[in-house]
Amino acid sequence: MAKRKSTIKKLAKEAASNGNGNGSSIRSRLAVQKTYKLYIGGAFPRTESGRYYKLLNNENTLIANMCLGSRKDFRNAVVAARGAQGKWASRTAYNRSQILYRIAEMLEERSEQFEDTLTALGNSTKEARMEVNTTIDRAVHYAGWADKYQQIFSAVNPVASAHFNFSVLEPMGVVAIFAPEKQGLLGLASAIFPAICSGNSVVVLASTKEATAAINFAEVLHTSDLPGGVVNILTGSRSELLDHFATHKDVNAFVYYGNNKADKKAIQELAADNLKRSVFLPQNNLYDDYHESPYRILATTETKTTWHPIAQDMTGGGGAY
Repeated sequence: MAKRKSTIKKLAKEAASNGNGNGSSIRSRLAVQKTYKLYIGGAFPRTESGRYYKLLNNENTLIANMCLGSRKDFRNAVVAARGAQGKWASRTAYNRSQILYRIAEMLEERSEQFEDTLTALGNSTKEARMEVNTTIDRAVHYAGWADKYQQIFSAVNPVASAHFNFSVLEPMGVVAIFAPEKQGLLGLASAIFPAICSGNSVVVLASTKEATAAINFAEVLHTSDLPGGVVNILTGSRSELLDHFATHKDVNAFVYYGNNKADKKAIQELAADNLKRSVFLPQNNLYDDYHESPYRILATTETKTTWHPIAQDMTGGGGAY
């Protein structure tokens, strides 16, 4: 025991002496730079292409090297999304609500980190704090809608026959999304939450200019009980991936945030091949109430109508059984 204590004291003395010689500082070390990867199927793979792009802030200072996602990365993400979608949709609405609320909890715990990330991208401290707080509130908002929107938008329809006629909403399936280029955290969350709220799985191309916020957000999703594959996040070039997003036959809807008329026209023409729904949303004020409307959930759902016969009694009168 005495020998062990002597060894520990010796090591402590050596560590202290590696500073300025008087034990008042600790030896400096190299910073551990973060490697920003993609988020596919609940894992963080590097892009299969091996390519990257330089992410710069407003002062052209290098912030990080980001993966330049490829067609193969997108296809892998769609496979993961399709594999996860059925089980996610079969969960109770209340359970999906709980998970969305858990995302809000995790965002709250890491709010300072996200504020630092957004500040590094060129936002003021006030802007960063506002964006993070609004993102947290938006997660809570859609957590509340997850088990309520059906009650508002479903219906019992009047029909001129001896039937009950019900209309209910169902998720479309796999939704591909081009997230807003501005406000990389809030824009990404505003695109994802209404889509997964109803049971869809998504493949999202994050903001090119604010991609670090997106991958940090992926880490929140990864630790918030959300099943792997429900949300898949890519980074890269819109122009390179637009055709692949619009033409993939196992994608049921394409949500596009942007104002580029040529992009919109190309999406409409390419998506028509498999009757993919195209949803175009302007890159307007993300703090607007529109982005917390339950109608945002409807954009990636479809209506299923069921007819149920009503038994007729012997006298000819109607009666349900």
